[in-house]
Amino acid sequence: MFFIYLLIGVVVAFSAWLYHNYTTLSRHGIKHGPFVPFLGDMAGVTFLKEHMTDVLTRVYNSFPGDRLVGRYEFLTPYIIVKDPELLKRITVKDFDHFVDRRIMVDARAEPMFGRNLVSLRGEEWRDMRSALSPAFTSSKIRLMVPFMVQVGDQMIRALKTKIEQSEVDYIDLEAKDLTTRYANDVIATCAFGLDVNSQQNENDFYKMSKSLTSFTFETKMRFLGYRIVPWFMSALKLAIFPAKISEFFSNVVLGAMKQREEQHIHRPDMIHLLMEAKKGKLAHDTKTTKDEHAGFATVEESDVGKVKNKTVWSDMDLVAQAVIFLFAGYDTVSTTMGFLLYELAVNPECQEILVQEIRENEKRNNGKFDYNSVQHMTYLDMVISEVLRKWPGAPMVDRLCVKDYNLGKPNDKATEDVILRKGHAVQIPLWAYHHDPKHFPNPEKFDPERFSEDNKHKIDPFVYMPFGLGPRNCIGSRFALCEVKVMAYQLLLNMEVTPCEKSIIPISLSIKDGFRMSVTGGNWLRFRPRKI
Repeated sequence: MFFIYLLIGVVVAFSAWLYHNYTTLSRHGIKHGPFVPFLGDMAGVTFLKEHMTDVLTRVYNSFPGDRLVGRYEFLTPYIIVKDPELLKRITVKDFDHFVDRRIMVDARAEPMFGRNLVSLRGEEWRDMRSALSPAFTSSKIRLMVPFMVQVGDQMIRALKTKIEQSEVDYIDLEAKDLTTRYANDVIATCAFGLDVNSQQNENDFYKMSKSLTSFTFETKMRFLGYRIVPWFMSALKLAIFPAKISEFFSNVVLGAMKQREEQHIHRPDMIHLLMEAKKGKLAHDTKTTKDEHAGFATVEESDVGKVKNKTVWSDMDLVAQAVIFLFAGYDTVSTTMGFLLYELAVNPECQEILVQEIRENEKRNNGKFDYNSVQHMTYLDMVISEVLRKWPGAPMVDRLCVKDYNLGKPNDKATEDVILRKGHAVQIPLWAYHHDPKHFPNPEKFDPERFSEDNKHKIDPFVYMPFGLGPRNCIGSRFALCEVKVMAYQLLLNMEVTPCEKSIIPISLSIKDGFRMSVTGGNWLRFRPRKI
């Protein structure tokens, strides 16, 4: 009988907790759509019926008169910010209330991921940001451009060889596979100091990078575990990724550093910059901190990243920063490149204008290009800016409230302000902002002219945010943009990109991989040597 009463007590207590949890938003006067217990509004994503972008769009478009709307992501209540002015307050003006992000992994179980810049919180994040910020300035990135060019040359040679071996004058490829191999090799050489050629062979670095970013079923379940019941996952100290991945990258990073120390090797890459940061020798440029030609989508470093840091680096901290550079740059950058090639293939008039600009640059610089010349290519930047608008690398970001904050009234009819309590979070739906016709008319149209000299000043910086907003924006925006520009330059100078029989037009995001920006059926395109 005791156990029956105990069971009843547990059920009643759990039901009361569940009710309290799922009335959080309504108690604060926040409207929200329908949800399913335990799944929230993620039932469609969970059961492979819709993509995460569909959820965000539906929530964003609900209750048109409201500045704030709510949603339940599994068990977690989120407030979606629909007002650009409020977004400015949260991400910039009152940033000290929203310094942190939600924890996705447990640093104790997985220090390689829990100790990186994206996962750190509070003062640890501030110190790490200020320590790493000088590594991503234009002066440092320009020294890495020759490494990118070398990788691009390998890609072009591989494409030409495959075409020569075919019985026709072209080759049909899955664009994401091509760009993934390119991005892998750029990260390998620029971040880890390794010379690999993934266009010709699937080396160990490529295999491990792919394992890191291609989630298995078990990895997805553990990832969801941290999204739904992080306290439970942390209590068990469950890691998301296999230990062999951590061991591999730890050996690569620490081995390279040891070799350079012993042999006095200097190479202007991320390994060198991390070594300098650990010694406290990495500092911001004294001449300038702003590069007007880095690209429209570039985000500027805030004062947080410019203060003198006092970070004490452990070996795992060094490995963690190198790996997050890989994790953030490998999949998102290659995805952006894939979408870029698709849009140019189905919009040949844009491709032709861009090719003309590339050829003019070639003629002007006698067949050479470097960081400065590629950054001054106006139409190239317009094209990439539009790709990042239509296909942002991440559909959303979040900010965790670290001290109570007044969000104001959710709509004009509300009589009370919404007070966001410490520990609760807001979500910023990048995808929804970028596809809102109020901000970008005819949003499904690929139109680089949105970012022309005559038009780009009309764009509110708080509705266009491919690299995030405020001090917690993407630290590697300059590197990513430069990498995409170099790749586009070399590829389009040598190859014409068109649709092929396997091409699916228009492309759509795969619901089988509902959190990521992957393409249904693959992004198949035809590559043909460009006639001079």
